[in-house]
Amino acid sequence: MDENDQNVMSPIEGEVTAAHGSLSPLLSLSFEAIGRWFEAHHRRAHSLHSHSHHSLDSSSTDSDEEEEEDQFDEEDESLLLRLDPKEWKKQDHYAVLGLSKLRYRASDDQIKRAYKQKVLTHHPDKRKARGKTVKDGDDDYFTCITKAYEVLGNKQKRMSFDSVDPEFDEDIPPVSQLSKDNFFTVFRPAFERNARWSIKKRVPKLGDENTSFDEVNNFYSFWYEFDSWREFSYMDEEEKEKGENRDERRWIEKQNKTARQKLKKEEALRLRQLVDNAYACDLRIQKYRDEEKERRNAARKAKQDVVRQRAEEEERKQQEILEEERKKKEKEDEIIRAQAAIAKKEKDALKKQLKKERKLLRSSIKDFDYFATSDEERVTLLQDIDRMAELLSLNDLQSLNKSLGQGDVDIAKDAFRRKVKDFNDQMDEEKKKHLELTHQKSGGVSASVTKVWTEIETQTLIKGVNLFPAGTQDRWEVIANFIGQHVAGSNKNAKDVLSKAKDLQKNDIKLREEIKKNAFTKFEQSHKAAKSGDMDKPSEDLKVWVNNRSGNWAQIKLHGQQRSRSYWNRL
Repeated sequence: MDENDQNVMSPIEGEVTAAHGSLSPLLSLSFEAIGRWFEAHHRRAHSLHSHSHHSLDSSSTDSDEEEEEDQFDEEDESLLLRLDPKEWKKQDHYAVLGLSKLRYRASDDQIKRAYKQKVLTHHPDKRKARGKTVKDGDDDYFTCITKAYEVLGNKQKRMSFDSVDPEFDEDIPPVSQLSKDNFFTVFRPAFERNARWSIKKRVPKLGDENTSFDEVNNFYSFWYEFDSWREFSYMDEEEKEKGENRDERRWIEKQNKTARQKLKKEEALRLRQLVDNAYACDLRIQKYRDEEKERRNAARKAKQDVVRQRAEEEERKQQEILEEERKKKEKEDEIIRAQAAIAKKEKDALKKQLKKERKLLRSSIKDFDYFATSDEERVTLLQDIDRMAELLSLNDLQSLNKSLGQGDVDIAKDAFRRKVKDFNDQMDEEKKKHLELTHQKSGGVSASVTKVWTEIETQTLIKGVNLFPAGTQDRWEVIANFIGQHVAGSNKNAKDVLSKAKDLQKNDIKLREEIKKNAFTKFEQSHKAAKSGDMDKPSEDLKVWVNNRSGNWAQIKLHGQQRSRSYWNRL
C-alpha cells in the first residue's frame, strides 16, 4: 500500500472487514470522498449556489477552520505510545485528543473533530494498513483515545474531570507587601482562574483602583458567598457499579461520598483563603474605611455642632430669662425697699407719736395725782397706766389724752377708768376666744390632760427662750434639756415646751401678771424664815417709801416704774 492509503477513511466502528479472496496486483480500491472541496462540490450539485458564491463562503469557512486548527496540538505519537490503557483514568484526556491548549474552553464540536482526527490517524485498522504494530484488544493505546472521548464527550463526566484538571493552578497569592503593591497584577489572574467554578455565570470583576465602593463590596460579597459546581467524583477510588451486591455498592457509595465531602470542604477553605488574602491586601478597602471614617466623623461633628448650637441657644434664652428675672427682681426689691423705707418712716413717726402720747398720758395723769385716794389704789393705777401706755393704739391714746386734757378732774377720771374697764374687758374677751379656739383644735380634750407647769419651770422656760434664740438647731429639744437640768423632777419634752411657749406668747399680759403674782408669793415664802435682825432692817425701797411719805409721789412712781421694767426685763 502506498502513501495515498493514509487518506482512506477507516470503516465505521462496529463493522467487520473480511477478505473473500486473494489480492491481485491490479486490484482496484474504492475511496470515500471527504474534505471541504468534496463538500463544496456536493453543495453546488444539490443547491442553487454558484461557484463564485461558494468561493466567497468557503474562503471565510477556510479561515475559521485554519484558526481553530491552530489551537489543536501538533501530532505527538510518542505521547500516545507512552499511555497505559490500564491507567486511563490518570491520563490527561485533553492532551490525548490534542486539546491541551483549549482544555475546558474547548467546545463539543471541537472535541468531536479532534477525536475524529485521532481515529483517522490512530485507529488499529489504519495503523495495520500502514504496516504498524497494533496490540490486541484493550491493551492498545487507542483504548486511551476512546476513553478520553467517552469522558470529554459526556457533559457530566467532563465536569467531573474538569474539577480535578491536573493543569489547574490552585495556588493562592499570600498576604505580603509585594501582593499589596501589585494587587491587581497578583490577584486578578487568581480570581479569573477560579471564576470557572461558579454556578452563576455573571461573576463580578475585580476592577481597578477607581472602582466604586458598591462594586467592590458586591465583588467580595459574591466571593464570600461563592457557590461552586466543582465536585470530586472523578477521584472515587472505586466505582459503585463494581459492587457485587446492593450492600457492597452502598458501602462503596458511602466511602466515596465521605471522600468527596472532605475534598469539597478543603476546596471551600481554599477559596475562602483566596478571598481573605485579597481583602487583606486590597488597598481600596482601607481607602474606603478611611473615607467612611471621615464621613462618620463629619456626621458626628455636624451632629455635635447642632447639639452645641442648640445648647448655646438654650443657654442664651436661659440667660435672657435670668436677666429679665434679675431686672424684675431688682425692680421689685427697689419697690420693696421703697415701701420698707416708707413703712419705716411711718413706723418711726408712729413710734414718735406713741412716745409723745404716752408721755402726755403719764404727765396728764400725774397732774391729776393719779386719781388715787390711797397708796394701794395709786400702785394699781400706776400698773394700769403702764399697761395702757404700752398696749393702747395711737388713736386710743390720742382719744384718751384728749379727754384728760379738758381740765376737769372728774371728767378725766371717769374717762380714764372707763378706758381701763374697756381695755380689761377686751383683754378678757380675747382670752376667752383664744381658750375656745384652743379647745376646738384639741378636739374637746379636757385641760386636765395637759401637763401642769410649775412656776419654776415657767421661769426657766422664759430664760431658755431668751438664752437659745430662734435659729438654734433643735431649739425646743435644747430648751427642754435646759429645763430638765435646772428643775429637779421636770419631765417636759420638746413638744410640751413649744406648746407652753406659744401659750405664753398668746396670753402674754395675763400670764405676766400671774407669773408676777406667783413670783411675789414665792418670794414671801422663801423669806419667812429670815432672821429677825434682817427683817428689822428697812430696805432701800422702804426708806424711799418712808422718806417720801410726806407726799413726794413722783419719786414713788419713778421707783415703781423702774422696778416694773427691771422685773419684765429679767423675764
